Amino acid sequence: MSNNLIVGFSGNISRPSSTKRFVESVTEALAKQAGLKHEVFDIEDLGTSLTAARSVADLDPAARRVIRTIINAEALVIGSPTYKGSYTGLFKHVIDLLDPSDLRGKPIVLTATGGGDRHSLVVEHQLRPLFAFFEAFVTPTAIYASGRDFTDGAPSPAILNRVNQALGEASLLLSARSLSAAIAAE
Repeated sequence: MSNNLIVGFSGNISRPSSTKRFVESVTEALAKQAGLKHEVFDIEDLGTSLTAARSVADLDPAARRVIRTIINAEALVIGSPTYKGSYTGLFKHVIDLLDPSDLRGKPIVLTATGGGDRHSLVVEHQLRPLFAFFEAFVTPTAIYASGRDFTDGAPSPAILNRVNQALGEASLLLSARSLSAAIAAE
């Protein structure tokens, strides 16, 4: 079941967040390219029921709606700020609530932000294996950006090139998924 949305989810644990702004811009660009609507969430949108939840059923109704929207998305743009070489703990807790089949075959663009180059491997060593477990279709191009990759909130040309490359890959995955669904419906 799909809700014809491209959904962004950011693991930021405070607002305002440069990570969420980056996830929003990539999500909006993918949705525009795919001709779909978009919605973006972060940890704050899951509210206080998140920390005690051991399953999706333990979440309050608003948080369960966020999780359902993520699961039913056509594609996801996932992002997290990098802390000590990894994604945030509450981000991982959200992902731990999902069933292993919830993201199977879903196109995903990975993004991360951090304070410097030391964190750049977070997308390859932390995020990519996490979503491989779920058998999601993660784009080959992931995007890591540090603070110096932005000027007045706008990404540098190098980051924009990576974003465009990942968007092209995600569009191919969306097309293949749509074609597969059409064939299965026949």
